[in-house]
Amino acid sequence: MFTGIVQAVGRIAAATPRGDGLRLEIDPVGLDLDDVGVGDSIAVSGCCLTVVAKRAGPAGARLAFDVSAESLRCTAGLDGSADVNLEKALRLADRLGGHLMTGHVDGVGTVVAFGPVGAAAVDATDQSWRLDIEVPAALARFVAAKGSIAVQGVSLTVNGVDGARFHVNLIPHTLEVTTLKSLAPGAPVNIEVDLVARYCERLLHMSDTVK
Repeated sequence: MFTGIVQAVGRIAAATPRGDGLRLEIDPVGLDLDDVGVGDSIAVSGCCLTVVAKRAGPAGARLAFDVSAESLRCTAGLDGSADVNLEKALRLADRLGGHLMTGHVDGVGTVVAFGPVGAAAVDATDQSWRLDIEVPAALARFVAAKGSIAVQGVSLTVNGVDGARFHVNLIPHTLEVTTLKSLAPGAPVNIEVDLVARYCERLLHMSDTVK
């Protein structure tokens, strides 16, 4: 489980074909790896991946992950050189600062608009930005105003919904410590809907089918 509180921004250093998928090697940059070993789970831009190797790289320790064809099919940004949001798996004693997430990406959304809120500030680092995203129609029913959603592995609060589109507000801190600052209209983003909403929909659906 994860919380959507990004701990570091790493970079995919290599993506090599392996079986039906890829072997990724990631430079974790500022992520503390003292308690990370083979078999541990790391959320990479919202996708839960298993550490399969930990070895020295040009810039320090490097983590390796195997990504299946299925994971590549339902995610974006894991198949080439890119900056990625990183979060280690939640421990039972950790503070839950975002919302509970599984790291199982539900689908890929598309950035519709991304820009500063209100008039331009003298210091751009002090300004919040509004991010508008369109999700696949099948996911739209899980998105609700003031509900939680994960975008690229970042826990965010939905400010408004219009059909299959929703918008969120990104405070300066979020922009500073995640990859979201580099988004632009048309960019694909990994989406994980709220865990509670997913199970509520399943319960309602089963209730209808057994009547």
